[in-house]
Amino acid sequence: MEERFADAEALLKQHIDENPHDEAAHFLMGNLYRKREDWQGALNEYQAAIDINPESPARMAYDAIQEVLAFYNKDMFNQ
Repeated sequence: MEERFADAEALLKQHIDENPHDEAAHFLMGNLYRKREDWQGALNEYQAAIDINPESPARMAYDAIQEVLAFYNKDMFNQ
């Protein structure tokens, strides 16, 4: 599975290098990073898509990751 992620990442990186304003490619790269749990990479790619198109579906994905990262249960730290 990781090999397929690596192949997809390489293809998307090449495409983004050649087409830096392709919102969909940035969104897909963000999804790939999200599936790998590379939260910072996902946020960066989603932000790139949002910068290109503020109405991008990347906005929802970006906000969802921010909510997950901001959540923690304080009680778990006090046991």
